Amino acid sequence: MRIKGLLTALLLSVSLGLSSGVLAQQVAPINVNTADAELLAELPGIGPSRASAIIEERDSNGEFASAEDLARVSGIGPATIDRMRDQLAF
Repeated sequence: MRIKGLLTALLLSVSLGLSSGVLAQQVAPINVNTADAELLAELPGIGPSRASAIIEERDSNGEFASAEDLARVSGIGPATIDRMRDQLAF
């Protein structure tokens, strides 16, 4: 009987531990028209060099109106855009 209680407690602990990892932390979207390079580099598929390229493109050719506009930046294609789409603001 005691073993059954310990196993139940262990199972409950493991279940609670796993469920806390499943709940992703909600993060505010990043506005690609106002963010600095450090913040842009946090987007999936965007490192420091692409972040700088985003800023250079934005400064040279105007703001981005949509996620698809990021394809104006060399090295950013549809797959990268899809990975970060939910984290973008304009």
